[in-house]
Amino acid sequence: MQMNEPAPQNALDENRQGLIGKPLNRVDGRLKVMGKAPYAYEVQEDAQAAHAAYGYIVEATIAKGTIAAIDTAAAERSPGVLLVMTHKNAPKQAAWGPLDAKDRFARASPQLGNNRVDYYGQAVAFVVAKNFEQARSAAHLIKVSYSAEPGDYELAPNVAKGEKPNDQFGQRTDSLIGDFEPAFAAADIKLDATFTTPAHIHAQMEPHATLAYWKDGHVIIHCSAQLLVSAKNAVANTLKIAPSKVRIVSRYIGGGFGGKLPVFGDVMLSAMASRQLDRPVKTALTRQQMFHFTTHRSDTIQRLRLGASKDGKLTAIAHETWSHSARFDNFFESASVQTRTLYAAANRMTTHRLVKLDLPISDSTRAPGESVGMLALEQAMDEMAEKLQLDPIEFRIRNEPTMDPEQNIPFSSRQLVGCMREGAQRFGWGKRNARPGAHVEGQWLLGIGMAAATRGNYLLPSTCHVSIDAQGVLTVKMAMTDIGTGSYTVFTQIAAEMLGLPIEKVRMNLGDSDFPATPGSGGSFGAASAGSGLFDACTNLREILAQKLGIKMSEARFEGEHISGAGRDSSLAALAGVRGLEASGEIKPGSMTKKFSQQSYGAHFAEVAVNKDTGEIRLRRMLGVFAAGRILNQKTARSQAVGAMIWGVGAALHEQAVLDPRYGHFVNHNLADYHVPSHADIPAIEAYFLPEVDDKTNPLKIKGVGELGICGAGAAIANAVYNACGVRIRDFPLTLDKVLAGLESNSII
Repeated sequence: MQMNEPAPQNALDENRQGLIGKPLNRVDGRLKVMGKAPYAYEVQEDAQAAHAAYGYIVEATIAKGTIAAIDTAAAERSPGVLLVMTHKNAPKQAAWGPLDAKDRFARASPQLGNNRVDYYGQAVAFVVAKNFEQARSAAHLIKVSYSAEPGDYELAPNVAKGEKPNDQFGQRTDSLIGDFEPAFAAADIKLDATFTTPAHIHAQMEPHATLAYWKDGHVIIHCSAQLLVSAKNAVANTLKIAPSKVRIVSRYIGGGFGGKLPVFGDVMLSAMASRQLDRPVKTALTRQQMFHFTTHRSDTIQRLRLGASKDGKLTAIAHETWSHSARFDNFFESASVQTRTLYAAANRMTTHRLVKLDLPISDSTRAPGESVGMLALEQAMDEMAEKLQLDPIEFRIRNEPTMDPEQNIPFSSRQLVGCMREGAQRFGWGKRNARPGAHVEGQWLLGIGMAAATRGNYLLPSTCHVSIDAQGVLTVKMAMTDIGTGSYTVFTQIAAEMLGLPIEKVRMNLGDSDFPATPGSGGSFGAASAGSGLFDACTNLREILAQKLGIKMSEARFEGEHISGAGRDSSLAALAGVRGLEASGEIKPGSMTKKFSQQSYGAHFAEVAVNKDTGEIRLRRMLGVFAAGRILNQKTARSQAVGAMIWGVGAALHEQAVLDPRYGHFVNHNLADYHVPSHADIPAIEAYFLPEVDDKTNPLKIKGVGELGICGAGAAIANAVYNACGVRIRDFPLTLDKVLAGLESNSII
């Protein structure tokens, strides 16, 4: 199936059993609460796994230079130690990259390849012992001497070194429509503002971990990976073996957020050590190691320039972004992309510049691009509304485009205005006093703010296999993952509804690279892509069942474990027979992505209290309204939206990986010092979805939900803080020292 035309009416539209949209409990929930849904470090499915040795990674304590000497003698003599691996004895691997790989997450990622140190926390040794404690103890006995070199670690002082990167993930690096500079110069009302966002850490519940072992010349790797096909190819490319000799298993993942799109050194080192020792090797990163050894969100500098006429119509928009990558990499934070589609203006410019630093690899973090880009854009829109003396919602509505402003194609669907109006009504926006500092409760200044939300919608190639047996049980196989978002559940709902089966008659098998290929989980494309492949496979199975019953598909009705039509009726189990029936399906993106601009939309509303003595900010209430196509499961969708909004609170008020500019490392590399919102920080949060079915996106008529809720959430809080106390903070996070400085000087921070 290829999306070249709008999706026609189908079984999910009919929804005869009412499973689509139902707030179904997670089908894997019982396993998880009983401890029977093992993460990678807990797997015991193979007899070999019970006799695993344990690995521990030794990290570099400098950010740039070379290993001058390394003494492993004491570690090798330590009790229980089976292997100490360094650059001196590590197996040969492919070189890093290539940078221009079609799949950046399938690139070779060699470990201990030479004596170079490219970033703080890089692996310099790997110890394998009979148990974890022995491996850790021996690792501390290794003595490493370095020849350190000066490096560049900070973005701001190196902005002049920014370079134009290649296009990324199909997105243009820069865009230019009209003639921005003269249009901005001639505008009646202008804003020229610079915003900064810090590095963010994924901080997943489950640390990265690996269990690797070899069998019959094949390596089996249980790890925490969002993209199984990419992980399989990454291991094959690194170890220089055929992809057919690699199997990646990742059935349950305790949070991904983009931090598990690549696989890291724990995978490669465990696989190499396992082959050398001829026994399974299990390695888990510590929480502290994850801050440098895995990826992070790069910090950004963003310049927004908005020009408008006196009637509140934007005439010029420019959004320029600078972000960092590792010296040897080419990832950039695409923070200007949403500005290309969100508001109308005849003259437009967006750019991205990459500054290479001697830091660990930065890469995708939940809602890459829009998540931090909206922090800047939606504050700038609020500032501009104030200059024009317009209500922030009215200003946005006046600049609502009828077509995609840069591609000049229609939107597949667009309910941004509807989200803002619905949210305003539910939140009580009409009671807002536009004058900062007007609402006081004792020592607290109260304010409310809003921001728009948008996130690009994507469809990637995906395949699926389904079969039904003599008991009427449908088995689904996909190399798809569930990163805690509810994939097992929504796919079960799709399959059950398509075949007219109860939930209990569907077996959803995910998390194994030996299954039919999918793009995996990430970028809010997972449910749409893998779900559409599943839809096609079920459609093909429906046709086989109809043919076996001797009726046309147009006559077939699937309900109550039966198929009926044209006066005939049979149970699916009877038609499947002893040998069963099976079918495969696939989805491919087609011309619809070029014919229609596809985004999901929303609006955030927040009320905060700011203590005028301490500068403390407290979130009092928050509400989001979203339009994201058909909602497959109200419960899991709401959970995703609320979780993303909480992440938005963290981005606004808490999160910052603090860099030591002398040594190139993050000093707050644990969850005691890297602050994320706790229960005390989060009041009741409301999330609502507007009815929407978008037939231009995919056969399910859905859009991605997972990342939409973070986009703009932090800006709504920043705008509320300004409304409360009159302090406009453009440097995230909004910590109390910045509030106090603003209150004292009455200036923009």
